[in-house]
Amino acid sequence: MSIELRETDAGVILPVKVTAGARKSEIRGVQNGALKVAVTAVAEKGKANKAVIQLLAKWLDVPKSSIQISAGSTSSHKRLLVEAPLPTVEKRLNSC
Repeated sequence: MSIELRETDAGVILPVKVTAGARKSEIRGVQNGALKVAVTAVAEKGKANKAVIQLLAKWLDVPKSSIQISAGSTSSHKRLLVEAPLPTVEKRLNSC
């Protein structure tokens, strides 16, 4: 199954399915066209959102400031804007 990436002038829109309050923060693969991410942070006051950004920044090897939540800030289904070239994001996702 593949991830439905969308390229924009600002970067790449990456769909993400988040599980907050997990035992371990990790990338768990692909599910229903989205990157499945688990974080130990709880889903309150933006803690899980910050943890997702931190985990993905490290995993994609980009600065945290280059990742923003473009949709779904209060949902487990999010769309993140990654300010990086599409081939860079695709290359990393292919290792998933």
